[in-house]
Amino acid sequence: MSELVPMSLAALARRAIAEHRHQEAVFDLPERKWYRGDGSLDLSVDFHGERASTPLGPAAGPQSQLAQNIALSWLGGSRIIELKTVQQNDTLELPRPCIDATNVGYNVEWSQELRVPESLREYVKAQMLIRILKESGVAGDLAETRPDLLFDLSVGYDLAGIRTPKVTDFIRGMVDAREVIDSLRTELSGDLARYRDLDFAHRISDCVTLSTFHGCPADEIESICRYLLEDLGVHVVVKMNPTLLGYDEVCSILNEKLGYADIAPIQEEFERDLQWDQALAMMGRLGEIAERCERMLGAKFTNTLVVKNHRSFFPDEDRMYMSGQPLFPISLSLALNFREAMGASFPISFSAGIDARNFPDAVACGMTPITTCTDLLRPGGYGRLFKYLTALEKRMHKLEASDIRSYILRCEGAEAAGIKDVHEASLHNMRTIVGRVLNDPRYTLAKNAAVPRKIGSQLVLFDCISCDKCVPVCPNDANFVFDVQASSSFSERATINADGSIEHHVGEPFVVERQHQIGNYADFCNDCGNCDIFCPEDGGPYIEKPRFFGSLQSFEAFAKHGGFFIEASTDLIKARARIEGRDYAIEIERGSGGARFSDDVIELILAPKTGVIEASRLVAGAEAPAGHSLSTHPAKSMLTIISGVLDETRPNPLTALGN
Repeated sequence: MSELVPMSLAALARRAIAEHRHQEAVFDLPERKWYRGDGSLDLSVDFHGERASTPLGPAAGPQSQLAQNIALSWLGGSRIIELKTVQQNDTLELPRPCIDATNVGYNVEWSQELRVPESLREYVKAQMLIRILKESGVAGDLAETRPDLLFDLSVGYDLAGIRTPKVTDFIRGMVDAREVIDSLRTELSGDLARYRDLDFAHRISDCVTLSTFHGCPADEIESICRYLLEDLGVHVVVKMNPTLLGYDEVCSILNEKLGYADIAPIQEEFERDLQWDQALAMMGRLGEIAERCERMLGAKFTNTLVVKNHRSFFPDEDRMYMSGQPLFPISLSLALNFREAMGASFPISFSAGIDARNFPDAVACGMTPITTCTDLLRPGGYGRLFKYLTALEKRMHKLEASDIRSYILRCEGAEAAGIKDVHEASLHNMRTIVGRVLNDPRYTLAKNAAVPRKIGSQLVLFDCISCDKCVPVCPNDANFVFDVQASSSFSERATINADGSIEHHVGEPFVVERQHQIGNYADFCNDCGNCDIFCPEDGGPYIEKPRFFGSLQSFEAFAKHGGFFIEASTDLIKARARIEGRDYAIEIERGSGGARFSDDVIELILAPKTGVIEASRLVAGAEAPAGHSLSTHPAKSMLTIISGVLDETRPNPLTALGN
């Protein structure tokens, strides 16, 4: 498994600017899929006393961990970003693969995969990167219409962990990020120096959405909230589990109404989790504390639903966490029950099976923010986001509503029924929508049983069917496209004779049929397996395609199943490769020089364009057993890859590093 290695602010900014100039895209998201907004409509909403341009955002998860993820969410129209959950234990060994979005949505992933101080730096970096994208002109037109962007922290999972200096300092660092901002400013030199003195906002976030483990006691949750409100002075949203709806009701909706007979909620989790009466009493007490602290309290519906593992994708797990389509009617039903009990004005945020089709309904229910995760793991990725907002705009135009308040009042006949208060209208809408959703076939097993089609062929290092589905379904933008020169030739093989001489003879065919190739930037890849789910071929792009590492250290540590490390200067390109268990090195002199290729026993001098052997010798001091041979086949692979990924007209993570 690879370990996530964030990229510097300077490298991300340079790549984004270059990629937009050459390809009219940023981090592989085409400009045509950015959300610019209808200037005649106001989609802005209040969130804990501040204004955000839209109610949409990514849920705390794979789309909100690395700076480029957050920038991609913003380009798609997200304006309330729920950052990935941070916890004290930041050295977890998580199972891989960890995401199965085949049709419904399951995961076994927990919290951030970065160290806590790295998460702080990454979230601050994301805000600075977005500001640079605005100032550079890359996304200037996105900045003109209601540009307000809010970040929402997510932390967990117990009081002891949150009270540690590690997590407490993280929260305080997000409330006042001056120290981190000043550190990141130093990266902005040369062509980026003009952005160094921008007035980057010091307060990244002063709101925490609390995520706790299933089974966390009510008094523990309440104590955490008190600490956040009273000691740290932040707004608090309590993320509720779907277990609050009750085992019988969840099973009735999931298994009977929706037909998912194969999904089995775990009854013991319902029994040991927060109970309904406890939740209402707790939120009542916390509301009084929040008011006294002049902070705001809200509830989020919902976390994922813990179910028995009935699939083979996570072979070593006995349980997994369900998301996606069937969670929407379950969580919306629970949110309605809560609002009926706590009052229509109680702030509610929502995340459960949200997509472009049900997003306008969720907005009509008066919930803020409305966040999404599983839908963005499907083909199109972040490119699906702008459709959420354009669907809302279309509905607003139909109702002749110019802002979210008038939209809520006119939805589901609320205004026609004489309802003038927007909170009461949202509750009226919610009652109607829940009734409709519980009988909507689109959430049933019959509509969500299809699986991505496999065609029976096996991925290899070069060439595939070039559908490019693996690029947008990666939440970290780890997969990318590069172009090479198609070719067909024979490799050569150099073999050591008994007398120590080296003999050359014709080797195996070397064929690259397509110009269009797929690469994987391993430092952004956490082996989640999502690209394998949607790839029509077998093997997994993150496994079979060229995996590139950003440093020699990460290459040596994590390229167990193969990979490449490339570093380039004005005069020389050096590359290391691990192919089929063997290590190789190549050096290419730029200009008219040749290429030196070695496996630490034999060194070959190759023509840099064709890979033909021009000379050979034994590496000084190396053991040189008779019969040892070195094929130019891996050298031809390396030469082909190097020429493609270092093409500056096709920016990618490697060119961003300055190679």
